[in-house]
Amino acid sequence: MLVADFDFDLPQELIAQAPPEVRGQSRLLVVDRAASPGVVTHRMMTDLPSCLRAGDLLVVNDTKVFPARLLGRRVPSGGAVECMLLERIGGEGGEQLWNALMHPGQKLKVGGRFTCGGPPSLQGEIIGRGSFGHRTVRLWTDDSGADVDSVIDRIGHLPLPPYIHRPDSPEDAERYQTVYARARGSVAAPTAGLHFTPELFEKLAAHGVERTAITLHVGYGTFKPVRAEVVEEHVVDTERFNISEDTAARINKARAEGRRVIAVGTTTTRALESAARAAAEAGAGEASGLIRPGPGIASLFIHPGHEFRAVDALVTNFHLPKSSLLMLVSAFAGRERVLAAYQQAIAAGYRFYSYGDAMMIV
Repeated sequence: MLVADFDFDLPQELIAQAPPEVRGQSRLLVVDRAASPGVVTHRMMTDLPSCLRAGDLLVVNDTKVFPARLLGRRVPSGGAVECMLLERIGGEGGEQLWNALMHPGQKLKVGGRFTCGGPPSLQGEIIGRGSFGHRTVRLWTDDSGADVDSVIDRIGHLPLPPYIHRPDSPEDAERYQTVYARARGSVAAPTAGLHFTPELFEKLAAHGVERTAITLHVGYGTFKPVRAEVVEEHVVDTERFNISEDTAARINKARAEGRRVIAVGTTTTRALESAARAAAEAGAGEASGLIRPGPGIASLFIHPGHEFRAVDALVTNFHLPKSSLLMLVSAFAGRERVLAAYQQAIAAGYRFYSYGDAMMIV
């Protein structure tokens, strides 16, 4: 299958540059996989309870975005430097090791130093070099009473997606975060969850819809373009996830009882499908989508042809042309049906991408 088969034209004015004025006041495009391509229902996110059934199990990703974008100066030249933290690989407290993206990469060689913010400030040193600006960096504070995480939280910037053409603002600190965010570790929000409010969860619960959570820390690879021409040749970046014993038990119980498991977002979908595949490969629950608790690595590239084991319905945002996330959604609902729904959304003026409107596929 060709990557070009997942292309579509999107007017620039439909790319949402800011969240809706009120959280939860998003439009919802409902796609029924049993209907013909092009047949959709236009709703509001506040209508979600009436779109679900009593006994449905909603699974969210409770990861928390941290301000991973650090702006600073090279030492001793004073030239501007940008450090995008990707994954902590060692250390704690006052000194940590990170995988990071650095700019300007060509001027930041092993042994190079930089400083960000202050006081207290973060000090950095390049200790390893990869390709395309990837570096291993050592970070420490110039204040023995401060830890690296607290300084990052104080001086860092939220790494808004590259298609949002503005600096981050104080409003983003709240709105580019789900209301149930708990586990710090993502460089991008699980954006399907941005539509949910405490009031909506109350209405869902009153309707008999259950809720549980997994944790998958979203990496910068979520924005990684598909450079291959053939879909199957693309490799997605791995992401770490964890599924608690309670969540695994609730998912397995729902499936055993014939109740639907509804994933909120592609990140939740990747975690659940990766866990289900791992269980199947270990010889457990191949047909039932059995989920085992514990940590795991989501390395699964979900594209058309994937057999879904754990997810029965999906709430998601609208995704970029030719992206791996669009391929995941197409694997779930069919490429023609998804692209036809996207054309309906464009014609109706839906807002696209991270701060945009939502789609539900049943």
